[in-house]
Amino acid sequence: MTYAAFWDHYLRAHSRPGTRLLHYAGSLAALALLVAAVLAGRWWLLPAAVVAGYGLAWTGHYAVEHNRPATFGHPLWSLASDLRMLALWASFRLAPHLARASGVTPPP
Repeated sequence: MTYAAFWDHYLRAHSRPGTRLLHYAGSLAALALLVAAVLAGRWWLLPAAVVAGYGLAWTGHYAVEHNRPATFGHPLWSLASDLRMLALWASFRLAPHLARASGVTPPP
């Protein structure tokens, strides 16, 4: 499997807005905890970052999307895709990716 194929699979596995919202919250919480750990030298925040990030994301998969997190099959591609999805969402450029992955042609 190529990363391009994985990216489309990843987006289809995050088709519901609630799942994506929980991923954004988890990713932002994890990033904030990582920054706090580095800046404050509080290394106990590192495991808290992992728990916050994956806890919220996996809640989205099990409670909202009702599917298996991609992390289990491709952990590094999944992490990269979490951050890519967050960046595309924050820059208002995610919609065309979701449309292409789902097979829907976005409006012009």
